[in-house]
Amino acid sequence: MNDKDTIFALSSGHGKSGVAVIRISGKDLESFAKKIAGRATLVPRHAYFTNLTDDVREIIDQCVIIYFAAPNSFTGTDVIEIQCHGAPAVINKIFEFLRANNMRIATPGEFSRRAFYNGKMDLSDVDGLAALLDAETDKQRAAALRSMMGGDGAVYADWRNQMLEISAYAAAMTDYPADDLPANISDKIMERIKMLYTAISGALVKYKTARAISHGVNIVLVGETNVGKSSLFNRIVGASRAIVSDTPGTTRDVVSATMDIDGYLVKLSDTAGLRETDDTVERIGIERTNDEIENADILIHIITPKDQNTKIRDDEILVINKSDTTDSKKTKGAIYVSAKTGDGMDEMIQAIISRINAVTDNGESVLMINARTYDLLKTASDELQNAIEKSDGDYDILSEHVRYAANAIGKILGTISTSEILDMTFSQLCLGK
Repeated sequence: MNDKDTIFALSSGHGKSGVAVIRISGKDLESFAKKIAGRATLVPRHAYFTNLTDDVREIIDQCVIIYFAAPNSFTGTDVIEIQCHGAPAVINKIFEFLRANNMRIATPGEFSRRAFYNGKMDLSDVDGLAALLDAETDKQRAAALRSMMGGDGAVYADWRNQMLEISAYAAAMTDYPADDLPANISDKIMERIKMLYTAISGALVKYKTARAISHGVNIVLVGETNVGKSSLFNRIVGASRAIVSDTPGTTRDVVSATMDIDGYLVKLSDTAGLRETDDTVERIGIERTNDEIENADILIHIITPKDQNTKIRDDEILVINKSDTTDSKKTKGAIYVSAKTGDGMDEMIQAIISRINAVTDNGESVLMINARTYDLLKTASDELQNAIEKSDGDYDILSEHVRYAANAIGKILGTISTSEILDMTFSQLCLGK
């Protein structure tokens, strides 16, 4: 990373807006901040209203200038924020002015990368920031914010510190006679390793929960042809997204929509009806339906009143559509609805919310585990398991396995890092972050 350059980027959204924020990061920016604010002195973290002029004293825009002195800034370097009008012409003119003053446009994630190198963030915080910038629902916002503000990093740091302590203690034990060691020391060390193994294994088990919160809960409508899946899909989504017809086999592909249900991002999918068919296109649609079923977090099995004896899986929500065509509601545990009239829809939505809460543990605190952290946690878990099962009383071997586990956690935090890990992590972010 070239931390000697002064970099800038648009930190607010692109396009026409009332206000835009341009962020600058570099060394010794106080004199430049005084220059653009038109003041002989500046108080850090104070806002100054000014007519921002270029180097030939022509006014570019009326702006608010805020100077953040190192190390008390987002990046740990000097930072200037220019709040200007959000017209593209204004932003482009300010960019032209900054380039003329030997500054360059930042690469994606470069501000956060500087914050990482200056000890303002660890990699788990960066992952949280990336998740926050992508957040579409309140549950995603809360989970990502908790991670970005150090909640996950504190857990990982605690695990790693314990592992390093155990590894050092186990390695030192080989230098002392058994009589000089505390009583039951080996049992105590093994107990601590097992506690760490249980904690990390528990986090891995909750990976699906974390994924459901961060990426959305997959809900799939399944059932035979002509039971009204597409009509129910349109009713839930509130728009005519899926083709509705009395002809069996109309839906031949997966139709999906994303929506917010009770603060959770939900991907709702309407699928091809399950039946035997010689139609090549419909058969492909059924194969895709089976793929969706395999990847679903929640399955809603839809039948009609004439099929009330249909057997379903224990993990499915049974919905009997076309309730307006019958007075018989004898199937226990089923939800009777009518896509045509809207009858029973509230009850079905409540059942979906209950199942979402079960899938996500009611949104309770879980680590924001992504693919990168999952692999590293799995490595740590495997190494701790090796320490428990394969050391055979050899404390050097036990120490090494625990140290390898600590290294894996260190890579999550960035305490131990490679350029590939850093590039992958920071490339998630946008310009200005």
